[in-house]
Amino acid sequence: MQDLSVKLINEYSPYHVERENGEYVFETDHHIQYAVSFDPEDVFENLPAYWFNLSNRSGLPSPNDNNIKLTIVCILEEFFRSNPDILLYMCDTADNQQAMRSRLFLRWFNAYGKQKDFYTRTELVEDEGEENYIAIIVKRSHPRLQVIIDLFDEQINLFRMSKP
Repeated sequence: MQDLSVKLINEYSPYHVERENGEYVFETDHHIQYAVSFDPEDVFENLPAYWFNLSNRSGLPSPNDNNIKLTIVCILEEFFRSNPDILLYMCDTADNQQAMRSRLFLRWFNAYGKQKDFYTRTELVEDEGEENYIAIIVKRSHPRLQVIIDLFDEQINLFRMSKP
């Protein structure tokens, strides 16, 4: 993965973002520190794919803060500018709020206003009785979009078939 330009992110991001140990970190006006990272995934037949990770380093409850959304969108925009790759997202299952997190993440992404440029889809899969929401985001202009969609479907189906 190509490193993201923190300079470009900070041109539009309401919160100042810094790169620390491979993560993109920012702190809110409420003194909550967030970290964004992208971990490689290799199930897409030599097509670069990454898991989007968002963590609340402070462990504090997050108030409704539109600037968090805007900062995340700036980071995602820079990700796709630098890496025209596959982005995957699985919601944290802590406190059984994964459905809400999935809706919130996709609402943030769709508020970005360029949803016509991206293929997005969320699938619900169960693992040991726990619901997991897995999303995929790919530029519609990707030359292998249909192959990517088919591989995503195949992975979801394999996961579902392997569960009792």
